Amino acid sequence: MGSPMKHAVAKASSPWWAKAMVVSGSMVMVISGGGAIAAQVGVTVLEDSVNQADLLGDQRVEAEEGEKITGPLNFLVLGTDERVGAGGEARTDADIIVHVNEDLTQVSMISLPRDLLVEIPSGVPESETKLTEAFAYSEDWGESFQNTAETITNLTGIEFDGGAIANFEGFLEMVDVLGTIELCPWHEITSIHGDKKTYPEGCAEYNKEDALDLVRQRYGWDSEEDYANGTWGDFGRQKMQQQAIKKILERAKEKGYATDPTKAVELLNSFGDALTLDVGNYSLVDMITQMRDVDPNGIVSIGTPSSEGEMYGTSYVMIHEGTEEEVAADSLWEAIANDTINEWACQNDKWLSGDSQPDCAAVPVDGGTAAEDATASDEPTAN
Repeated sequence: MGSPMKHAVAKASSPWWAKAMVVSGSMVMVISGGGAIAAQVGVTVLEDSVNQADLLGDQRVEAEEGEKITGPLNFLVLGTDERVGAGGEARTDADIIVHVNEDLTQVSMISLPRDLLVEIPSGVPESETKLTEAFAYSEDWGESFQNTAETITNLTGIEFDGGAIANFEGFLEMVDVLGTIELCPWHEITSIHGDKKTYPEGCAEYNKEDALDLVRQRYGWDSEEDYANGTWGDFGRQKMQQQAIKKILERAKEKGYATDPTKAVELLNSFGDALTLDVGNYSLVDMITQMRDVDPNGIVSIGTPSSEGEMYGTSYVMIHEGTEEEVAADSLWEAIANDTINEWACQNDKWLSGDSQPDCAAVPVDGGTAAEDATASDEPTAN
């Protein structure tokens, strides 16, 4: 594995888009407004406040320093309950492939369940175990990140252009600055933490404490509806996490953080020490600038095709061999590699875990264009 990043020295004052990272198209707020002063504020703040480190090492797709940023791009974003910089061994509670399309205008988030049964090529801590355990490779979080990246590449064939480690509790510190965010549980759920508060079905405004509690729930997503819709257990938590990411981005945009550099700085500083970021040889400012057309409302959220299973008396989430899950998962990895996620999503909508869906009427079929397909469908058929 490549050069490690020592967890003990990790520190960050980081951008508000950290958890999904390249959802940062909206982060153009830091250099928006059209003026040289706004641009300079953005460069200075980013250079001074964002903790960057070599997380991927030799697991990274090679890129020449200063090379023009072109898509498609894939980033690995890992979430942990531990504060970045806290020291010691940790595990992940969120493992997300963030895919940016060829023209850098659309982001897709593919969540892999923390309990997904995987093969770990390094054999550390085990050769076959839950995905979350891959990060327990070392107390050095750089080495642990690379072990997780290698494991996910072994599963999917996807290699990564960059990555991030984020603490979700720290991410939600931004809610304090925004006031509240809207979250929409699809059914009533009672917390297993603290005073066991019950959150009602439907959309409501949540402060930071309640938002954090809600997105941490795993065991309350256990209704017949959840099992029917694939939102049980950790899948439900993933859906709420993805929803929170989008809602924070949307609320920030509503409140003008996308056009006011001064307000952007306030939001940047709210995230504290919750992020370590790796963009390799790319310029962070160039990346943010070139992703300015990404719309948070258009983020496509996908859950890995899988279901619960058991092996040697231990419960896992599994991609069961010889099933539709395996076919859908294999085609998903191909769609990420080929930058055809919209096409995949339109054919496999049961695995979409967010509210946003691609415009399937505009998606090409069998390699053609949407216009060609529409023309072909209008032609009369022979009797």
